[in-house]
Amino acid sequence: MNYGEITRQLIASLQKKSNFSLQLSSEVRALKRNDDNTWTVTVADLKNGTAQNIRAKFVFIGAGGAALKLLQESGIPEAKDYAGFPVGGQFLVSENPDVVNRHLAKVYGKASVGAPPMSVPHIDTRVLDGKRVVLFGPFATFSTKFLKNGSLWDLMSSTTTSNVMPMMHVGLDNFDLVKYLVSQVMLSEEDRFEALKEYYPQAKKEDWRLWQAGQRVQIIKRDAEKGGVLRLGTEVVSDQQGTIAALLGASPGASTAAPIMLNLLEKVFGDRVSSPQWQATLKAIVPSYGRKLNGDVAATERELQYTSEVLGLKYDKPQAADSTPKPQLKPQPVQKEVADIAL
Repeated sequence: MNYGEITRQLIASLQKKSNFSLQLSSEVRALKRNDDNTWTVTVADLKNGTAQNIRAKFVFIGAGGAALKLLQESGIPEAKDYAGFPVGGQFLVSENPDVVNRHLAKVYGKASVGAPPMSVPHIDTRVLDGKRVVLFGPFATFSTKFLKNGSLWDLMSSTTTSNVMPMMHVGLDNFDLVKYLVSQVMLSEEDRFEALKEYYPQAKKEDWRLWQAGQRVQIIKRDAEKGGVLRLGTEVVSDQQGTIAALLGASPGASTAAPIMLNLLEKVFGDRVSSPQWQATLKAIVPSYGRKLNGDVAATERELQYTSEVLGLKYDKPQAADSTPKPQLKPQPVQKEVADIAL
């Protein structure tokens, strides 16, 4: 799935609406709450150096790695509960047709003892702008930047008197994770290639290059019992009045965008969501909205078939699981649980 192309088509559709405006090459420089609970957002035009103030009744901060700093800029009390820790990722990439044409799958391995589940390397085929490639990774990297092209001061400038202790607690409570990240940063080119050869023994160095992916900011949240906890995934943070909300976290947006936005609507616009008009509109967009599909096989199959038709995909009806008793496996020793991260 080419999510970049999907985004372009969505923007093209929105631009046909009179109440939509897209401003590129712009950066939010300030957020100020007004006496009437509206917001003044100062936006700088990076092309001509000018700035403008926009007044809004509601502000949504969906700025990826920049979201935490903008949330802190708003000054709402809820922002004090959060900190962020940036983690990057690298992949080995092959565009050699001899390699790419032999692999059309996604293959996962198993996490090493002491490594987080999300660290499991995988070798999989991707189609990028119509061109097939094979990726292997990820390998964790560290930078103090919150964005790939951000500032080296991002981590330091987001650290405050209210979130520094939760960050320290998370570091101490997840020392195995810290060791794993350090070991990843210390990997040499030869180390990464040897990891690839565990999956593809015939791999040749000349067929692969190292590619730097983006940055993800892991959520650290203040906790009454533990001091601070590392949160995997995403979290919607809003003020009590429902005038501003931010999406924090490191989960891939493509796979979680729809439920995240539904959660945002319910959290910030609860009264409107419960109205008959909004319910009808939401169910027209998401037919299964408000229904629990777990355990309802018929409803699940209907939704899968409907989704496949909308996306133009071939629908294969799921087959019933084999009821033959499976052999009992020998119990494995319980390993110490390691905090997870998203790479």
